[in-house]
Amino acid sequence: MLTNKIEGLIAAPFTAFDPNGELNLDLIPAYYRSLKKNNVKGAFICGSTGEGVSLTFDEKVQVLKAWAALTKADPDFALMMFLGGTNVKECKQLAAISEQEGADAISFTSPYYFKPANVQQLAKCCQEIAASAPNTAFYYYHIPVLTGGNYSMIDLLGAVDNVIPTFRGIKYTHEDFMDFLSCLNHKNGKYDMLWGRDENMLSSLVLGTKGAVGSTYNYAAPLYNDLMAAYVQGNFEQANKLQQKSIDMIRLLGKYGGIATGKAYMKLVDLDCGEFRLPIANMSKENFELFKADVAALGFDSFKSIN
Repeated sequence: MLTNKIEGLIAAPFTAFDPNGELNLDLIPAYYRSLKKNNVKGAFICGSTGEGVSLTFDEKVQVLKAWAALTKADPDFALMMFLGGTNVKECKQLAAISEQEGADAISFTSPYYFKPANVQQLAKCCQEIAASAPNTAFYYYHIPVLTGGNYSMIDLLGAVDNVIPTFRGIKYTHEDFMDFLSCLNHKNGKYDMLWGRDENMLSSLVLGTKGAVGSTYNYAAPLYNDLMAAYVQGNFEQANKLQQKSIDMIRLLGKYGGIATGKAYMKLVDLDCGEFRLPIANMSKENFELFKADVAALGFDSFKSIN
């Protein structure tokens, strides 16, 4: 079981598809090696970036097994499996398989169709799922912009205290710094709070963040490793400049259509993950050429992940 708090970057990998939209598991070994080479400390698989909601149960298991085969013998790399949210029974089944395959942690987000009425109901969901993997660390995934479940995380920690023994922390993808700081300080820092907004990592470092999960760490990990190092060294001016570089890079995601632009970035680090599945719109060939020009203007080659 993952017992130490995570420090450094955890990438949220894209799920690779072939030209027919089927899983391309053959890319995963090269993907893993790239993350290791760029000092990334783990992978949060089948999450938002990984299109977990667009994968079948069997596909999630295949992705899990492919990653676990590489990571379970690597004590320096944490494999975190996102289970889903709406179907609690499937989450329990996938949690048990994750433990069997050697995942270091499992993660669950708020059900987003039939929503829990309150934090206590959400905690009950967490408790049932965590019990299916009693020897695996459990992280709640807080991303209310997608789930609509904007619960107070400090209240959730209060509800799970001494109830879920494997509850390790929260992947916090939200901008409520008051709530986040309260969670960091809860029970003298008992829980592992992983920041999930790449574009304002610097603000979270000021509050005490040590670990972060993000999509742009797949292709720009050196930028964020340098940002964290500059902050630790007290070079706040440099940290500020690097965060602005991150923001400029992330703005291109919005300019070219959103989350699918991440896979365009991946092509520029020689890891072609294919296209996103419906309902996500993918970038046209014409826009890809415009995108490459914009990326070059950022000086992307100076901070992109090496392969």
